[in-house]
Amino acid sequence: MPRSHYTGLAGPSYDQPAQAGVLLVNLGTPDAPTARALRPYLAEFLGDPRVIEYPRWLWRLILHGVILRIRPARSARAYARVWTAKGSPLRVGSEKLATALHATLRQGRPGPIRVALAMRYGTPSVRAQIEQLQREGVRRLLVLPLYPQYSATSTGSVIDAVADTFKQLRWPPELRIVNDYHDDDGHIEALALSVERWWAAHGRGEKLLLSFHGIPQRYVDAGDPYFHQCHATAKQLRQRLGQDETQLLVSFQSRVGREPWLQPYTDATVRRLAAEGIKQLDVACPGFAVDCLETLEEIAMQNRDFFTAAGGEALRYIPALNDSTEQIASLTALILRHTQGWREFL
Repeated sequence: MPRSHYTGLAGPSYDQPAQAGVLLVNLGTPDAPTARALRPYLAEFLGDPRVIEYPRWLWRLILHGVILRIRPARSARAYARVWTAKGSPLRVGSEKLATALHATLRQGRPGPIRVALAMRYGTPSVRAQIEQLQREGVRRLLVLPLYPQYSATSTGSVIDAVADTFKQLRWPPELRIVNDYHDDDGHIEALALSVERWWAAHGRGEKLLLSFHGIPQRYVDAGDPYFHQCHATAKQLRQRLGQDETQLLVSFQSRVGREPWLQPYTDATVRRLAAEGIKQLDVACPGFAVDCLETLEEIAMQNRDFFTAAGGEALRYIPALNDSTEQIASLTALILRHTQGWREFL
């Protein structure tokens, strides 16, 4: 007989009470700010065909022949600038968010609810966490990628990882996935309150720039909704804050390579604004649920230096929502909406 492709994982026993689970998924992080730790992390990340849409044979030559020989050391230096005594800011912040959500969701609800955190790249993996939840008796699973705006490069890749895991399970749990929450009213309100709290404490800059992570323009041309969802988030936040298009701007960061990415680019935008006489610029990153390398190092450090070198006085980064009361409230409401009918959440 042919060998089964299913894993040897034992599912929950038949007399074990069924549980519901929420799996938060963030991008991932290396285990240490070193070139040695960055190499396998970048190999997994940049080796994902959802992230880099090039012919596989050609990209493998470029990735292993060039990029992984150069980029790990460069990335390690960037990570070292933001690494904390507790570890990676993204991991620490994501774990705090998961812990707070778990405590909130369990309050006053009849059924057992588990909240777990996975990283799309690195550890703990999506597969390991789903298998662990199944061992614990989870029979209904909501997957919540911590990407407010959908892109095939982010949420799409999480869906791939979930599907690959489910294909290996003999008795997979009932599954629901949050595709995006870019225009969720609770999320927009949480973003607005975070900006208003910042302004109340530090004063208002001359302009507010929303910097989203970029993707190649050809991905959007092929049908990726990411660009449009970023602008939808910006439009709703602009209306909520009472700003116009000259006061609240949009840009895209983190481009690599020579092909066109989504524009306007953040680094070019902060330089232009400084050259035009803007002295104080506030920057928020509504595409990131938790602060990470791209916000703490790329925006709060690199782009701050670009801005001041071009004549500006202060680029002030407004932190991500992280485990704030507003984010906990908005994600709790989002989870309850997506788990309607599951008795554990009633």
